[in-house]
Amino acid sequence: MGEKMKLYGFNNLTKALSFNIYDVCYAKTAREQRDYIAYIDEQYNSERLTTILTTLTDMIGATVLNIARQDYDPQGASVTILIAEGSQTPAGETILGHLDKSHVTVHTYPEYHPDTYLATFRVDIDVATCGEITPLSTLDYLIGSFDSDIITMDYRVRGFTRDVNGKKLFLDHKVRSIQDYISPETLARYDAVDMNVYAANLFHTRMMIKDIDLQNYLFKTDVYELPPTTRLDITNNLRREMIEIYSGKNIY
Repeated sequence: MGEKMKLYGFNNLTKALSFNIYDVCYAKTAREQRDYIAYIDEQYNSERLTTILTTLTDMIGATVLNIARQDYDPQGASVTILIAEGSQTPAGETILGHLDKSHVTVHTYPEYHPDTYLATFRVDIDVATCGEITPLSTLDYLIGSFDSDIITMDYRVRGFTRDVNGKKLFLDHKVRSIQDYISPETLARYDAVDMNVYAANLFHTRMMIKDIDLQNYLFKTDVYELPPTTRLDITNNLRREMIEIYSGKNIY
């Protein structure tokens, strides 16, 4: 953020980041699909997700006020963390009594395809901050915390604040693209496209992994156990699944 802006009163701008990742896997039988879902569900249970979000909270310099988490049956988990900028202490029954209230949430959605033996693990993370905190600096950490094959991100700044002269400020930091906040090393692994509405302070980026190392997408199977034609079919199915998720529509 650099040097702090001189404002009249509080910074009331709200910055909202929606971060969605998809991890695709191939399991060669319906049983192995279910086993994969159970495995990934345990790998990203509410306890681990809480660790990821509390680390994110530390990275943006916020204070944790309250944590709620839940694992679901048969699968999935949710974590919600109420945060505040700087040091704030809840008093009595009042959880938050100041203007820089914020929250971080995560939800997981494991599912599988009935015909192609592909399983997809989706993670949705939403970070809403108010004041000078911006969550964009955490993108490399979030991408690295999951097996991210497809990523969609939306960032929006809402509301306004005022400088000391009373002039309205609808944006308190320069944003050209979400991609500017992702390291070149991370971006090099993905195909990425922007769709931005600058007049509305709305920024969108979607990313898809470039290279598929088939062994990384097989569950309980060694790639060398499969004949070349089967490897090609699986790779094509994986790529088709990723392209449709990346495009947001049925193509094949």
